[in-house]
Amino acid sequence: MSTITPMDIKDRKITGPAVTMLTAYDYSFASMIDSAGIDIILVGDSLGMVILGYDSTVPVTMEEMLHHCKAVSRGVKNALLVGDMPFMSYQVSEEEALINASRFLKEAGCDAVKLEGGVSVAPVIGRLVRAGIPVMGHVGLTPQTASSLGGFKVQGRDIERAKAIFQDAIAVAEAGAFAVVLECIPSDLSALITEEVDIPTIGIGAGPRCDGQVLVTNDLLGLYEKFTPKFVRKYADLASEIKKALSAFKKEVEAGDFPSLDESFFGGEEAVRAIKAQT
Repeated sequence: MSTITPMDIKDRKITGPAVTMLTAYDYSFASMIDSAGIDIILVGDSLGMVILGYDSTVPVTMEEMLHHCKAVSRGVKNALLVGDMPFMSYQVSEEEALINASRFLKEAGCDAVKLEGGVSVAPVIGRLVRAGIPVMGHVGLTPQTASSLGGFKVQGRDIERAKAIFQDAIAVAEAGAFAVVLECIPSDLSALITEEVDIPTIGIGAGPRCDGQVLVTNDLLGLYEKFTPKFVRKYADLASEIKKALSAFKKEVEAGDFPSLDESFFGGEEAVRAIKAQT
């Protein structure tokens, strides 16, 4: 069980400092992120694109999410662990949403779930919260329904869409979510939402005036080369370093330089002589 709780995150709206959240999809990265003191680890359905090679998050299944959440949970000691509910795992009915959300906690070791949408999913959020399942909301650009929003682009630049996103955030907060992700919306709009809701806002491409920030870890480390959003700051270029290391391994094996004697084991000479004598 994580030491950071949803209530701790909610309190940071008042106490600070800004909330930090990163994604993880396996044990190794989860351990490193947790050791770095990150507040929230999200097992995002972004794993569909950066880990499983899908073109979007839509094909990700419940079983895939639970599989990765289980792996991540083994590496987390302090951070709040949040599992992304995949497309169509919470839209069919409140009952099905409750069953699926409970699996993240009971089977996968998560502390909370995240789901996309505002006004339309507020009743589902309320149902989960009443059942004792902490929920993080997600409004603005919602990747699972990006095609209906015109693709992966900034949302809320026109009056009607800005009003809708504002109302979505209000609905999520009123339904009982402990925090809400604001994705790809103008900075002024995210600032207004942050002022109006009583839960922390966690921005991704939403400017600096949110209560916290989240990035896909593979993006900030420079591991995902297919596409880098404008809002991502690369803190490393690991893809290049990894390729250099892999090429060096290939070259040294082919040249007979790896392994060296220092990287080899010795002993058992008598056993080898006995085998040779028998053959």
